[in-house]
Amino acid sequence: MTVTALAPLRGRRPFRLAAPPVSGVLRPRLVALCAGLLAAVFLLFCWGVTLGDYPIGFTDVVKALTGAGDPGTVLVVRELRLPRALVGLLVGTAFGISGALYQTMTRNPLASPDMIGLTEGAGTAVVAGIVLGWEGGLGTQGLGLLGALVTALLVYALAWKGGATGYRIILVGIGVSWMCTSATDYLVARGERFEAQAALGWLVGNLNGRTWDQVTQLAVAMAVLVPLALGMGRRLRILQLGDDVAAGLGTAVQPVRLALLLLGVGLVAFGTAAAGPVAFVALAAPQIAQRMAGTAWPPLVASGLTGALVVLGSDLIAREAVPGTELPVGIITGVIGAPVLLWLLIRANRAGSGG
Repeated sequence: MTVTALAPLRGRRPFRLAAPPVSGVLRPRLVALCAGLLAAVFLLFCWGVTLGDYPIGFTDVVKALTGAGDPGTVLVVRELRLPRALVGLLVGTAFGISGALYQTMTRNPLASPDMIGLTEGAGTAVVAGIVLGWEGGLGTQGLGLLGALVTALLVYALAWKGGATGYRIILVGIGVSWMCTSATDYLVARGERFEAQAALGWLVGNLNGRTWDQVTQLAVAMAVLVPLALGMGRRLRILQLGDDVAAGLGTAVQPVRLALLLLGVGLVAFGTAAAGPVAFVALAAPQIAQRMAGTAWPPLVASGLTGALVVLGSDLIAREAVPGTELPVGIITGVIGAPVLLWLLIRANRAGSGG
């Protein structure tokens, strides 16, 4: 294998391999950022597992994750606490990557699954299953996927006018989002007390009581969807240049946009079904990652790691903020994400794109 070094660009190092014939651009800052985020995610992941009625030291947690250490500690860590931490990790990653897909595809930092109605659509379907008993053997994961998929197709169809542009997708998505929110509120008001409590606890976004069943289903879904999303990275960046330029470069704009929409739907649906619609993660994580990486678009891997960091960190705060009470993680992400949304709106208004 022969590596040919090309002239370095600002913050980028192009390279070309003679065998196999592969070329690309290495961004040292982005690589360093992903490494740092990965280390931070691991630390928060292990720290979260140490918390509980039976305190466990950080070193003992690391040993238990590898199957070593005291058998009682291994049992507590791997059977009781690990599912919660894994769901938080996977949900944050799914939401972060999904938000990066939509923000790059639409070329709008305000575009995210919870802004254009996908998480609300998944939530409406799951709440309907809880309150009305409409699961039909699908379970929470299946209902979430069905609700998000129907919502995405509805948004795409209503936004279609000789093609579906990012601007129309956002505007239509906001309207559909409020329709789904109203339907969910009606279902909660109609349900019995126990059903309403279960639905409300899930709607806030919650990691309490997560099990290995939810981990397995979410992990399998992400093992399929994440590589597909990363494989679409080149086409995603071409779309950022605008529809006319992308078409001139040989990209089938509408099929690629629909494929990206469906990939984002899958990530959002399975994440929402596992932990509920955790607010603002898909909106804030890609923007944070983009600014730390110094790129012109939200990088997918860094966005996923940032999303995981936000969810795991918020869960730690939720468990420690009020002694004796474990708050839903969605409350903390909402507190963190709301200022980010306001900042994005102010920035868009100053740039003349705020409407």
